Amino acid sequence: MLDYPQIDPVALALGPVKVHWYGLSYLAGLAFAWWLAARRAGRPDAVLDRSQVDDMIFFSAMGVVLGGRLGYVLFYGGDRLLQDPLWALRVWEGGMSFHGGLLGVIFANWWYARAHQLSVARLLDFVAPLVPLGLGLGRLGNFIGQELWGRPTAVPWAMVFPNDPLQLPRHPSQLYQFALEGVLLFVVLYWFSRKPRPRLAVGGLFVLGYGCLRFFVEFFRQPDSHIGFDALGWMTRGQMLCIPMILFGMYLLFNGYRHHSR
Repeated sequence: MLDYPQIDPVALALGPVKVHWYGLSYLAGLAFAWWLAARRAGRPDAVLDRSQVDDMIFFSAMGVVLGGRLGYVLFYGGDRLLQDPLWALRVWEGGMSFHGGLLGVIFANWWYARAHQLSVARLLDFVAPLVPLGLGLGRLGNFIGQELWGRPTAVPWAMVFPNDPLQLPRHPSQLYQFALEGVLLFVVLYWFSRKPRPRLAVGGLFVLGYGCLRFFVEFFRQPDSHIGFDALGWMTRGQMLCIPMILFGMYLLFNGYRHHSR
């Protein structure tokens, strides 16, 4: 068993103001997305020019935050929302959903593309490779904050998280997600998008890839305590939300290459 590294979740404290590593991980993900977008905007086939990158990143960030919070409230906190509607506004109590954040980013970029008379499909393909490393950095923030840990296990790399009331050796599933949904998915999408592809093929590969990798990692991640398993005695809420992603990603890839061949 490995020792959990004792890292203070608070990166910087200035009097009553505390800056957490989780928040810094979001900023680092946005900074990397901005840098990569600015670099790729110089390509001849890019849908954006350099002057448009800043606005696109800003609206995407708003989509992540608003969509992520709204998604968590709807997908994971429906009962609590009915009991306390104002809880949805208390973002400092925590709670963000990737699936909601994804929908928020899609909506923000759809709106941006329509407002600037750009191709929605080409913009989403441009944005897709910018996302995975930000997701991975967010999972590192979860690991430091001792959130979303894994299920009990006896593997040699299991860890006991100090905040775990049961003090059980668990999978460091946040690190699995960092490696798979962050690093691996970024490498695949970056390689795939280096050459011209059919419209929505890059976006489709992102949706399909994330859906499959998240579905797999959920087998090692502890289900939400207030939800447990949703279906068949083993399927989690995260896996339920990944099924439409997998199907939609397959549809986008199939449809894109079918139209391209015609």
